[in-house]
Amino acid sequence: MNFLLSFFHTLLISFIELFYLLGVIIIIGFVLGALERLSNSFLVRTFGPKGVMVTAWIGTPIHEIGHLLQCFIWGHRVTRVRLLQLNHPSGILGFVEHHYNPNSLYQQVGNFFIGLGPIFSGIGSLILSMYFLIPQSYFAFKNEVNQRVSYEELNLTILNTFWESISSICRSLFTFENLINPLFWLFLIIAFSISSHIALSKSDIKGSLKGLIMIFFILFLFNIISGLLNWNSYDMIVKLAGYNVYVLAFGSIAILFSLITLMISVLLFKLFR
Repeated sequence: MNFLLSFFHTLLISFIELFYLLGVIIIIGFVLGALERLSNSFLVRTFGPKGVMVTAWIGTPIHEIGHLLQCFIWGHRVTRVRLLQLNHPSGILGFVEHHYNPNSLYQQVGNFFIGLGPIFSGIGSLILSMYFLIPQSYFAFKNEVNQRVSYEELNLTILNTFWESISSICRSLFTFENLINPLFWLFLIIAFSISSHIALSKSDIKGSLKGLIMIFFILFLFNIISGLLNWNSYDMIVKLAGYNVYVLAFGSIAILFSLITLMISVLLFKLFR
């Protein structure tokens, strides 16, 4: 009986720790996916299937590069790559075909990060675009994040980080100096294109799930070993998960532009339909 209670307690702790470590990035992925699907549905209803192609020239290659880079990091063998393909009968705009060794724990864990690759490349590309095109906005946002965001445990107060980050981005971006700066409008085009193609496909989610199961299995084994050695693994994981405040702060950039893209697509639908 004690063995069963200990087993289920370890199982529960492992689930909680998994959420602490990866829950924020997963939630950001689902939010971005929902916003993109809504935006694209309005664009397709307004302009037909080719309505999505306007932003695909920039957004799709960045999406696929996210998969590709993670394949290299996690040791997967890449066999075929299409960063952008137009007029494909299935409507698939791009893909990265890769294979891995099922006997390698490292490569199996990599499936999770490969699947989420477009989120990393999308957010990273938005930050780099800010840095090179409107550096004054980038540094203003970075300084405010450093002042307001603290490395803390994951709890409900982390939601303040999201709203503070959104307001900080708006203050740093939508200034009079930027409105008369051509590079700012170029940044907006890039940002809208990226946010329109940052969501994960069904195959991306399916691949990520394989890696997520393996990560949970490793966490579960780690907790068993920690229990035998009297280590407080829960406190270790909770403190480690403090990086989520930064994930949320920078992820809010992608969410903001996905929201703006959705509003623009709804407005175009209202105007032309």
